[in-house]
This record gives sequence, C-alpha cells and structure tokens, in this order.
Amino acid sequence: MADAVESAHMGHPDFRAPGPKGRIFATLHADNEWGMVRLTPEQQRAFMHEYPVAFAPESGAWGRAGSTAVRLDSVDEDALGEAMTLAWQNVVAKPPRKPTSGKPKRVVKVKRAARKRSGRRT
Repeated sequence: MADAVESAHMGHPDFRAPGPKGRIFATLHADNEWGMVRLTPEQQRAFMHEYPVAFAPESGAWGRAGSTAVRLDSVDEDALGEAMTLAWQNVVAKPPRKPTSGKPKRVVKVKRAARKRSGRRT
C-alpha cells in the first residue's frame, strides 16, 4: 500500500494510512494467529460468505461496523491481499478527522440527590 506505515497499537503491530494521525486499516492480534482489516459491513459479509473459515466479524460494535478478523493460517494470499487493499481504500477515502477542541465530548451531571447522599454540597 502506497506510503502505508507500520506502527503499534495496544501492544501489537498495526498498519496505517500515511500522515501524523493515520487511520488504522489492518492490525495483527497479539496471538499472531489472527489479524484485522477494516472493511465496510457489506465487504465483510461478502468475505465471510466466500471464506467462512478465514473471516469473521470482530466483537461488538467494531465488528458490526465492518472490522473483520482474519484467521491467518486459514486465509489464502489472494483473499488476504484483496481484503487489505479494500481496507486501505476504505481508510484513505474517508475525509480528514475534525480537529478536537480539547473539551470533553460529554459532561455527566450528578443528580442533586446523589450529591446529598455523598455528603457534597450542592
């Protein structure tokens, strides 16, 4: 992939689009038996249908959004190459992230009764 960068995320290798905060398009799991590619949900379904032993959704919301686990000892080189290419194209095609303002995204308000129980003044 043109200008892809190998980096690390949570203690295991990842592969990113170029740039100072490049998006991850693939990772290797810590067990070195599985990897992950960022596909669209439609692409994920197609790979899981074509190669049910090699491709599976990642857990939770990431998997529902298209993050796809790849069993490295079960996937053939052509299928993995196609998945990696699509994952690369998916992250490169996304518009740049909006800069963050440094403010918290969500402020949790403590109810007055809870503050009274804790002994804090309101």
